Amino acid sequence: MNLKGRVAVVTGAAGLLGREHCRALAEAGAHVVATDLDAAACAALAADLGPGHLACAAEITRRADLERLRDAVLGRYDRLDILVNNAAVNDKFESPAAALDLSRFERYPLELWQRALDVNVTGTFLACQVLGSVLAARGAGSIVNIASTYGLVAPDQSLYRRPDGSQAFFKSAAYPTTKAAVLGLTRFLAAYWGGAGVRVNALSPGGVENGQESFFVEAYAQRTPLGRMAHPGDYRGALVFLCSDASAYMTGANLVVDGGWTCW
Repeated sequence: MNLKGRVAVVTGAAGLLGREHCRALAEAGAHVVATDLDAAACAALAADLGPGHLACAAEITRRADLERLRDAVLGRYDRLDILVNNAAVNDKFESPAAALDLSRFERYPLELWQRALDVNVTGTFLACQVLGSVLAARGAGSIVNIASTYGLVAPDQSLYRRPDGSQAFFKSAAYPTTKAAVLGLTRFLAAYWGGAGVRVNALSPGGVENGQESFFVEAYAQRTPLGRMAHPGDYRGALVFLCSDASAYMTGANLVVDGGWTCW
């Protein structure tokens, strides 16, 4: 699981899990390229990682941005070995009242549905097309697409119900649908680029505790065999495993790390 000298691009690097992914890869020896919309956040993260790492802001739904990212990586390191497609959007509503109303399937806004498809699916597709092609041309490399347990099973809407019985909001169809699509793309690319020496796998994390209301954290923990939500660092080992030679005979797979959430 040594990544010394390898170059890894992580999209969505400034997010909660993105930062952990970057740190895990850097600690394993990789040169990390932190990519996100926020240039300042990327720069701060790269500086925090230490010498040898790079910040490069990009909008993954724009091919031109990804091509500039590719050129920056090759100009700096003259190679690319790892691509972690972590960038994604999830629903955010302006107010609790709006959340309850707009998150209902019958009222869910088309623009939110389209934005999720654009970022979570098309953005991953474009990143693989522009950056993954570099790996295929080299004849080696690892792509890890970050999916979700909600790409495997439907959301349990009771988790979002307050103790008084009122529904805080509904988990929309957009996130599960897009994450299921990421799993399909993962299998396609594993078969397509297998002969080129590029391994393509997915990592499906469970829910991460991050300041949610206590009723949700408690309900999630009760529904999970390990009895808790994930900590942000719980996925470090799995990610490094998928990126390294430790998983050399693994492609087209979905590594589920969810505390047992999907086992019952």
